[in-house]
Amino acid sequence: MPLGHAKLPVSDLAASRDFYCAALAPFGWRLVSDQAPTIGFGFGDGGDEDEPIAFELTDVPIAGCHIAFNASSRREVDEFHAAAVAAGGTDHGAPGDRPYGQRYYAAFVLDPDGHNIEAVYKGP
Repeated sequence: MPLGHAKLPVSDLAASRDFYCAALAPFGWRLVSDQAPTIGFGFGDGGDEDEPIAFELTDVPIAGCHIAFNASSRREVDEFHAAAVAAGGTDHGAPGDRPYGQRYYAAFVLDPDGHNIEAVYKGP
């Protein structure tokens, strides 16, 4: 799983649900818990210790978070960026090589609350 666990505050739970359902689909993630004021994403049903909820949204906003998801390929980074922008995210850095290391391929999108969401592949 590309992320252990994170909870991200948002101002509009419904808009963020739609955005993250699309943006996280390239990673194989899906909505596994939908009980306001918190919704969760992960694998499986989210209730199993082996398939926990890894990413939660809650409707108490704060400013400016940054979260990076590990991608398994450059293609997955590209698919994340395309899906996130199509779902209403704002391009904040198109897919491409970055100067953060020899093998750092990433894309950045601002979610509906302006949080900087990144997909990164550090492969060969």
